[in-house]
Amino acid sequence: MNRFGKWIALCVSIGVLAAGGDAMAFGNPSGGGAAGAKAPVSQEPIKVEKAKGADAYTVAETYEKAKDLDKKKVVVRGKVVKVSRGIMGKNWAHLRDGSGDAGKGTNNLVVTSQDVPNVGDVVTARGTLYKDKDFGAGYRYQVIVEEATIKP
Repeated sequence: MNRFGKWIALCVSIGVLAAGGDAMAFGNPSGGGAAGAKAPVSQEPIKVEKAKGADAYTVAETYEKAKDLDKKKVVVRGKVVKVSRGIMGKNWAHLRDGSGDAGKGTNNLVVTSQDVPNVGDVVTARGTLYKDKDFGAGYRYQVIVEEATIKP
C-alpha cells in the first residue's frame, strides 16, 4: 500500500473510533483519546490480585511509575471491561484491577494485542509500556501497554 493509501486507512480507522460504539478503542480521561472516552462504568467493585514477578504492576502503579517504566516490559493482571477489535490492525482491551482513581483516569489501562480476550475475564497482559503515546488526531494516552500477549 502506498503512503496515500496508508493515510486513508488511518483516517478511516480514526473515523470509526470517533463514531463510538463497540468500535471505540481509545481513551482515558487523563490521556485524551476520543475526547476522553472511557470504558463502561461497572456497578460492581473490581478486585483483582496483582500479577507475580519482578515486572508485575497494578493498573495504578503503571501510571505512578510511568516515567521509569517507559519502553519497558510490564505484566499487569486485570478484569477485561471492554474490547475493541481490529482497530489499526490491533485489538484494544481495557483492564481494571480495582486500583487507581476513576476521577483521574488511573483505574483503566488500555492494552493492545493480537489476542482477543472476553469482557469479564480476568487476564494477565505482558507487553511494553509507553508513556504519553500520541497516535495523532487527538488520540493520546498517558499510559498504554502495546504488543501484549493476553492470557487467562
